[in-house]
Amino acid sequence: MRIALKVDVDTYRGTIEGVPRLLALFERYGVKATFLFSMGPDHTGRALRRIFRRGFLAKVRRTSVTNHYGLKTLMYGVLLPGPDIGRKAGHIMRDARAAGHEVGIHCYDHVKWQDFVANMDADWTANEMRRAEKAFSEIQGVPAATIGAAGWQINKHVLALEEAMGFRYASDTRGQAPFLPQMDDATSACVQLPTTLPTLDELIGSNGITEDNVDSAVFEASRRRLLHGHVYTLHAELEGMKLLHVMQRLLQKWADVGNEMSSLMSLYESLDPGQLPRKLVEWGEVDGRSGMLAVEGGAVA
Repeated sequence: MRIALKVDVDTYRGTIEGVPRLLALFERYGVKATFLFSMGPDHTGRALRRIFRRGFLAKVRRTSVTNHYGLKTLMYGVLLPGPDIGRKAGHIMRDARAAGHEVGIHCYDHVKWQDFVANMDADWTANEMRRAEKAFSEIQGVPAATIGAAGWQINKHVLALEEAMGFRYASDTRGQAPFLPQMDDATSACVQLPTTLPTLDELIGSNGITEDNVDSAVFEASRRRLLHGHVYTLHAELEGMKLLHVMQRLLQKWADVGNEMSSLMSLYESLDPGQLPRKLVEWGEVDGRSGMLAVEGGAVA
């Protein structure tokens, strides 16, 4: 079965430390992945305003946020100025592309997008997306073909803009299979490739799952057969840093059973967009993650 690997890169530290480690690991396994980069300022510290969101504190306790992100990162945008990731770490983004991986856009300001986009208008949304695309194009010299929303948070304007800005496909949602999206009265021809597997931070600390066996939990979830295979979202701040050994074990498990590990581009190129169903994008909960996420809904008649 295909396992498409999507690497969300949320922070400056994740870019300069986690991405190079993942590049080295993927090279050893002959794997090509999709890296989605946060292009603007790292304001991770401002995520503390989520403290009253249901499930947020439980997640913080389960996943040892300070250990994985580091105290300095947690002060960016609060007690320390947030470094501009694109300007300070653009060379890492180019390294990923030079190594043969697909590179795309995660967002401009990760915390700002994740916390506010769901309720924002078209102008706000366009401004954030175009700032990210401008930074990406300046760094890579080419426009991005793909985008994947921070925190699986979007609004209906995102869908229209993804088509208007020329993205071939996006990975903004959680779900089971590729589809053409509709949210409220907005539709898009930009194919959605939803994340189908649970993430490490959703699993660790629940149901007896620890860092020692979480790779087995993801592997077992990936054994469920889906027509187009699975999309696994990993994070440069987790699998690229303190949980790098977990990612290595997971890659080995997939390799041992003959799974094909690929980029989102490879998955997209295996599809016929004209044959994909149109489905609603709805709000739903995902076990182990706080707040509501954009999820694949029912088919549009």
